Order: sequence, then structure tokens, then C-alpha cells
Amino acid sequence: MALLVQKYGGTSVGSVERIEHVASKVAAARERGHRIVVVVSAMSGETDRLLKLAKSIDPRPDPRELDQLLATGEQVTIALLAMALEKRGVPARSYLGFQVPIHTDRAYGKARITRIETRNLLADCEAGAVPVVAGFQGVDEDGNLTTLGRGGSDTTGVALAAALKADECQIYTDVDGVYTTDPRVEPRARRLDRITFEEMLELASLGSKVLQIRSVEFAGKYKVPLRVLSTFQEGPGTLITLEERDVEEPLISGIAFNRDEAQLTVAGVPDRPGIAAAILGPIGEANIEVDMIVQNVGADGTTDFTFTVHRNDYERAMEISRKVAEDLQAKAVRSALDIVKVSLVGVGMRSHAGIAAKMFKTLASEGINIRMISTSEIKISVVIEDKYLELAVRALHKAFGLAGGGGA
Repeated sequence: MALLVQKYGGTSVGSVERIEHVASKVAAARERGHRIVVVVSAMSGETDRLLKLAKSIDPRPDPRELDQLLATGEQVTIALLAMALEKRGVPARSYLGFQVPIHTDRAYGKARITRIETRNLLADCEAGAVPVVAGFQGVDEDGNLTTLGRGGSDTTGVALAAALKADECQIYTDVDGVYTTDPRVEPRARRLDRITFEEMLELASLGSKVLQIRSVEFAGKYKVPLRVLSTFQEGPGTLITLEERDVEEPLISGIAFNRDEAQLTVAGVPDRPGIAAAILGPIGEANIEVDMIVQNVGADGTTDFTFTVHRNDYERAMEISRKVAEDLQAKAVRSALDIVKVSLVGVGMRSHAGIAAKMFKTLASEGINIRMISTSEIKISVVIEDKYLELAVRALHKAFGLAGGGGA
């Protein structure tokens, strides 16, 4: 008899009818002999609605009060799901974060879980009941409600699975697993049976929206087997695990892309020690994350320093870069918003040469120019013009045999 933590996202509990459907799934798993702990998000769109209400009062609401407000979304879904389970003859009890309790630090809006007390949840499971826990929230040491940030319900599910030493954490969503790439861009994308934590973490950080990054980090750290499943159709989903695949499997697991990049270049900077720090220091101090970096040294003794940031940070990054350029007597600051980052991810890169060359050759054959390149042990990323996104993804998907068998 397995102990399973099942997490259902906002679309899965987006209406009373869908909550009834989730209750039937939970009841069926319990009838198969499993002990179940359920974590749920607020109904889809509810957190945005509450945030909009708060900002209609104050564009910059007090962080503590904002968390008090946002935490109410999950209170609705846990109570409704517990009612739906009871109606099916399944004993259930709903828990807000502070009732478990899930202890966090004091960072309102982006709190981190410090510890979880499992006594109440385990007692419910032993008695044959199903605990239904509010995702996304916890309580600090002073008794204040806290929230974990966007996608925090995934983190709640994984953290509970780790604390309970569950056999598996099952993330139910509106897709039936992790795909080789977004099926909306490449219709021949294939669902993966399994993928490593490393690969999933890279895919999540590079633009894949299937799982929240912090939840994958947590699962990898505490060795919690994760499975991504669909709420709306039956299937085995995708298992995310420590185990690497057989040697016969494709070397590349997936292709991720991110449309939210902006590129800035500080051109004609004197080529001397400390220039990178002089440019990126003020960017970091403004709490702007830099993604890719390229530096080119010219024959005239100057260098062009190019980097990318999230598009939401573009205006601030541009303003800072212009000031830095003036201080350094750089020739110009250039920018580009018509870019996209495309990335290959796969643990097979560790032991096989030629993957980067094949990627570059494939893009060149389609007439796609590469503006920037970044690599790691299991990832290769390139920046290209956004108009070539679909062409690039489809060409790479075919070249690396991701539609089935035949990896490079």
C-alpha cells in the first residue's frame, strides 16, 4: 500500500464539476489500497482576481496583508474537495497551511518552507481519511500567514511528499506528461516516459511551464520521485527520477524555448580588467537577473559586451546600461527585443561529442543565424530571431530524432 501525495493545479479544480472529478480520482486511488494526501491550488484565475482587488486599493499593497488575502483562494478549494470526498463516503479533512502546520521563513510573497509537522496528516492516513492541504501557503514563527510565490502549490506537494517519505508525488495538471517540446509548436512532440531531475530542472529554467522550478529543486534535493499526470485523461504520465535512461534512449530529452528574453549590448567599451563587473554590477544591484553573456574583443582595443535579461526588466536594464556606458565612455548601447532562446537539454551530452555542431549545422541549413551561444554540461542554448522560433524547434526536433527513436 503506497503513500501518495497528489497535487491538483488550478485548472484541475477550476469549477465545481472539476472538483467533483478530482474527488472521484482520489476516491478511486484510495479504493486501490493507497494512502492519499491531496494538495490543491486555488481555482484557476482566482489568485489573479484577488491580486487585482488588492491593487485596486493600493498599487503596492502591504506584503503581509497581501499574503492574508491571497491565501484565501486555496481555502475554498480544500473545503469543497473535502465535501466532495465525504459525499462519496471517503472520510476527509481540509487543512490550511498553518493547520498542518507548514512552517516558513518571513519572506512574504516568496516564503521558503523550513519544516513540516506531519503528525496530523499521518494520523488521518492511518485512520483511513484523506487530508486535503492548501498549497501555496504556510505560517511563519510569529503566526503570520505566508505564501510561497507563483507555482508554490507544486512546492507544497513535493515538500509534503519529502516530509511524509511518500512513495511518489503526483502532479496532476492539464497535460499528460513532459513532452520533447511544446506540442503547440511541434505537433510530433512525444511524451517522455521518464526524465532525470537535472534535465527537468534545465527544461523548467529554460521556459518549460510544466513544473515550477523550486519544486523540481526540492524533489531532487530530497530524492522524491515525481510524476506528471493529466487530471482529464488516463495514462502513465512522465516519471522524474534520479535514474538516467538506458544507453539506447535519445541523447537529447527535449527542446525548450523562451520568448521572454531581451538583448542588450554595451559597445566599444575599453578592454581592461573589471569591465564586466562595472557593467553587470549595477544590473545585479537593481535585482535584475542576467541570463546569457557574450564578450567580443575588437582589433581597436575595445570590447562589445552583450547580455540578455527578462523582457520585464528590459526598460530598467536599458536605463542602467546607458548610465554605465556614459561613465565608461562606451561608443553605444544597442538592444533587441525580437529574439528567442532555444535550448537542447539531455544528459547524453556528457558522454557524446558533436551535439553542438549538429545543432548549429541544422540551424544553418534553415538559414537561421545564431546571435548568442551558451552551454553547460547537459544544455546548449542559442539566441535567434523570434520569427524563426517554430522553424528552429521543428528542424531540431527532426534532426535529433525526438519524434521517436533515432537520437543523434
